[in-house]
Amino acid sequence: MVSLEEYLETVYEPDCDFVDGQLEERALGEWKHGELQMLIGAYLIGRYRGQGVSVISELRVRVTPSRVRIPDLAIYLEDPQQRVPTVPPYIAIEILSPDDRMSRIEKRIADFLNMGAKHVWLIDPETRQAYTATAEEGLREVKSGVLRTADPVIELPLSEAFGVS
Repeated sequence: MVSLEEYLETVYEPDCDFVDGQLEERALGEWKHGELQMLIGAYLIGRYRGQGVSVISELRVRVTPSRVRIPDLAIYLEDPQQRVPTVPPYIAIEILSPDDRMSRIEKRIADFLNMGAKHVWLIDPETRQAYTATAEEGLREVKSGVLRTADPVIELPLSEAFGVS
């Protein structure tokens, strides 16, 4: 058991989630995971930063008083002005790693949605599939080739994410 205060004051290499007093290792990305994370971040920064959208990678987000999750990318519409935000991201983006288990990913998605994130995007670099999750619709595969939000509109063409034209 680790206290929240100890967790927040400690640097872990690699960083890990804090779940109800336990440190929970995150499945570490490999080449495809890291490349995809950078391509998505670069695309979203290039396209939306001038509109006040912030794209942050591997940010500790306090999803409940006893849980801290670290999404691969967090999209904020305005600066939460907290070192470890308790304000939900507009979009939390999770990129699957080869060792990820769906049951574990579903818990992460639920934590972000329950805290108030409007969208969670889940992307699989191996299969090149993408999913979106909202509190209203749950998790569903994106068949259109574009991850999209409505208000405000933020779009990520999967061709951009996967670096294909």
